Amino acid sequence: MTNRDYWDLRVDLACAFRWSARLGMHESIANHFSVATSADGTQFLINPKGSHFSQIRASDLLLLDASAPDTMTRPDAPDPSAWALHSALHRRSPKSRCVLHVHSKYATTLACLADSTLPPIDQNCMRFYERVVIDDAFEGMGLGGEAERVSKLVGDKPILLMGNHGVMVIGPSIAQAFDDLYYFERACETYITALSTGQAMRIAPPAVARQTCRQWTDDYAGFGDMHFAALRRILDGDEPTYAR
Repeated sequence: MTNRDYWDLRVDLACAFRWSARLGMHESIANHFSVATSADGTQFLINPKGSHFSQIRASDLLLLDASAPDTMTRPDAPDPSAWALHSALHRRSPKSRCVLHVHSKYATTLACLADSTLPPIDQNCMRFYERVVIDDAFEGMGLGGEAERVSKLVGDKPILLMGNHGVMVIGPSIAQAFDDLYYFERACETYITALSTGQAMRIAPPAVARQTCRQWTDDYAGFGDMHFAALRRILDGDEPTYAR
């Protein structure tokens, strides 16, 4: 295997890193994105240890095997928490093709509240109505047993809101996962801003929230792919090094 294998996936994931940095959803050289390359999900690409999201290139990404016992002894060993958390997820959930984990400002703020429910106060919030799993059992950084515990929470919902920690977005593709990450952060920003006013909120009834959610997933199918294609076009002009 070489750093040119799975090139299309590499370029897409590099685009996701660059845009997360542009949007301020990164944190120092922490946080990690991964995408499965094998049918069973055990082989995956992930960012190397110590790399800033704004500088990651397609060729920089590590190709790992979730079943390999010697991964952390490699000269290019990944970050320990990245290996623990992402290998557990890809090993346990083959359908989790893309896993994006960040400590973005507004999603993390929501994760710090005693009630981390995102109410349906606007159509972006309604996009995630009944589509968020809340983890309220944080036991430390995503290493060892904590990583295994978190990996068991992933079901058929795209958002895992990690209490006292951050957010993890799981998707069938990089484009869909990134679109969900973008809109979830926007939804959290709207809610946290509304909370700051101290005024009563206009919360949509469940039937309206469910209908709006269906409109997002049904009437706007393919929206994430178009969004991501537009992001790549911008980077092709502004930061072409992402695709090297």
